[in-house]
Amino acid sequence: MQNAKIDIEISEVGPRDGLQSIAAIMPTEAKKAWIRAEAAAGVREIEVGSFVPAKILPQLADTAELVRYARNIEGLVVAVLVPNLRGAQAALEAGAHKISIPFSVSETHCQRNVNRSHQQMFEEIERIITLMNSVAGKRPHFEVGLSTAFGCSIEGPIAESKVVAIAEKLVALGVDEVGLSDTTGSGNPAQLRRLVTQIWEHCGREKLNGVHLHNTRGQGLANALAAVDLGLTTIDSSLGGIGGCPAAPGASGNIVTEDLVFMLEAMGLRTGIDIEQLITVRELVQAALPNTELYGFTANAGLPKGYTSHS
Repeated sequence: MQNAKIDIEISEVGPRDGLQSIAAIMPTEAKKAWIRAEAAAGVREIEVGSFVPAKILPQLADTAELVRYARNIEGLVVAVLVPNLRGAQAALEAGAHKISIPFSVSETHCQRNVNRSHQQMFEEIERIITLMNSVAGKRPHFEVGLSTAFGCSIEGPIAESKVVAIAEKLVALGVDEVGLSDTTGSGNPAQLRRLVTQIWEHCGREKLNGVHLHNTRGQGLANALAAVDLGLTTIDSSLGGIGGCPAAPGASGNIVTEDLVFMLEAMGLRTGIDIEQLITVRELVQAALPNTELYGFTANAGLPKGYTSHS
C-alpha cells in the first residue's frame, strides 16, 4: 500500500453496505480478491462486512473470516458494522480495527433496522463501551453512525436538534466518534453544513470526522464536496455505487468510489488511491457479480486526456 500523505480518507463500504443490499451472494474468495485489490490500489480503510446473524443477511455470513484475512494486509484498517453487543464481541474476537454501530435518529427506522428503541440502543452502546474498555492493550476504534440524520423514508423530516442531542448523549457515554449518515439520500449541502457545525459546537470537532452519504437523489458528490470544504477528513463510498439500507424503503445507492476519487484528485486533493487500478478492481467485482448493475460515470467515460493524479 502507498504511504504518502493524504488529504481525504476514502472508506470503502462496498463489501458490507453494497453486498447486504443485493440478492446475489459473492463467494468468499471473490470478496478476498476484491479487498486485496482495493488495498493494492491505495484504499486504506475497508468495511469488510457486518456481524449480523447469517439468517438475516446470508450475504455477510463470512465476515469473521474476511476480518482475519484482511488483517494480514499491511497498512489496511479493517472496519466492520455491528448491530449489538454480541456483534461487537464477535468483531473483537475476529480482530477488527474499527467497529461501527448504527443509531437511527428516526426511532421507527431504529426499530426496523436493529429491533431496538432509542433507550435500548443507549443501553446497548453503554455495554459495548464497557466491553471496549476491558480490552487489554490497544482496542478497536468505536464509532456510532447517526443513521437517517438527514431524513427518514418512514417518518419523514428529522429535526436537526434531535440529531445533535443524540450525538451529545453518545459522546457523553464515551464513544470515540459519531458519524453522519444520509441513509435515505435525503440530504443537501446546506443541511450537511448545519448538522456538522452544530455537532462540532456541542460535541467537539474531534468527535465528528466523517460522513456516509447515499446518492439516491443524485446529491452524493455535492454533499461530499460540502463535507470536504467544511474540513471533514473521511468519506464513505462504495465501488460501483452498490448499496443501500434494506430497512429503509427506497434507500438506494452509495457514492461511487471511482467518481469520488476522480473528483477529489482532479481538485488536487490526495486520496492515496490509483484510480486506474481502482477501475480494474471494478472489473473484478463485476465479474463476480455478473447480474448486478454497477453505477458511476468515470469508469464508463474513461479518464480525461492529460489527466494527472495527485496521489
